[in-house]
Amino acid sequence: MKARRPGLDDLMRDARRGRFDVVLVWASDRIARSVKHFLEVLDELQRINIEFVSFREQIDTGGPLGRALVVIIGAIAELERNLIVERVKAGMRRARLEGRHIGRAPLVLDRAAIVRDRCQGHSLRQIARCHRVSTATIQRVLKPTVQSQPYMGVTKPLEKAYS
Repeated sequence: MKARRPGLDDLMRDARRGRFDVVLVWASDRIARSVKHFLEVLDELQRINIEFVSFREQIDTGGPLGRALVVIIGAIAELERNLIVERVKAGMRRARLEGRHIGRAPLVLDRAAIVRDRCQGHSLRQIARCHRVSTATIQRVLKPTVQSQPYMGVTKPLEKAYS
């Protein structure tokens, strides 16, 4: 998620209102934080027929060479994203093969103590605070599990522990 850019937001609002024909910047990195965001800005400027000129990179979308350069930058950015995705997947695959755990360590909770606290009348918030977890985690722990118990040929769920 990109951070708010009030100056850029104002520029784009004025561009949509047709208050100017050209955006001139010293360097393209001054207009966007990432290649993807840069291409989104250029795409919108092109859609509303506003030329983009970058002094340092000598990009001028008013001419055919500038427009071609933007397409090339976009293709390279897409290739870079795809290569990053592939490297991450390969790294995760290798880690799994080596037996390393991927992701956050699982929570270790005393379910019996949580159920006991709830049966004693403690609120979800009190239990969560005591066990240093969120109330959502407590709700998940207390959620009744369905176990198969034969009851005249039909299975029925167990009663809730916190009823």
